[in-house]
Amino acid sequence: MSSRWLFGMAAAAAAASLTLPAAAAHAAAPRPATLPAAQAAAQSAVTAATQAPKAATTARRLFGAWLRDDRTAAATFATPAAVNTLFAYVFRAPDTFAGCVAGACAFRHTSVRVPGELNGILMIASGGKVAKVYTSRHYSKEKAARHLLGAWHKGDRNQGAEVATAAALKTLFKVKWDPHGVPYTFQGCEKSVCFWSYEGGAMLMHVAGSKARGYEVRSISYVAD
Repeated sequence: MSSRWLFGMAAAAAAASLTLPAAAAHAAAPRPATLPAAQAAAQSAVTAATQAPKAATTARRLFGAWLRDDRTAAATFATPAAVNTLFAYVFRAPDTFAGCVAGACAFRHTSVRVPGELNGILMIASGGKVAKVYTSRHYSKEKAARHLLGAWHKGDRNQGAEVATAAALKTLFKVKWDPHGVPYTFQGCEKSVCFWSYEGGAMLMHVAGSKARGYEVRSISYVAD
């Protein structure tokens, strides 16, 4: 066997040992990761939310359209229901923008007193539009009492704030309404009290206000049979 042949075989083996690790490393290289469909959809939603106007901007634009009595412009910033609620507001325009918390933007009165803890207008903004509007209400005693009870049934404290003080809301919403519990029956209003009876007792909504300004529920008390 010639020395040249042996040398050739050795060179071939050395070359193979040099190329194999490179090929193995190439085969083991990770492929680019792909996002799961749910994660990709969530990322798209975050991107859309980031690109949408801030709640304060949307609320201010809607408020401005309302001040100009421009329903067409208002419709670009809010849902039809929100526009209808806002344009039905009977009091003069609130004079202070109180800011936004978690998409809830408040416009409050500082120079006049209107019914309810809300004290003006509250806009709930989401995705670049105002989805819902709450407003202080100009209601009779009975209508204010019914409105507050309806808010409790729905678990909607903002709706309750349209016609009730913070003290009344704290008392009423301390306990969650049970749809399977005893029904409340309206017994009417006498002077400054509206009565709701139920099996075992009654709830008294103490109201205050006037026909000109509207009424609000100031406090709530209970009596047992």
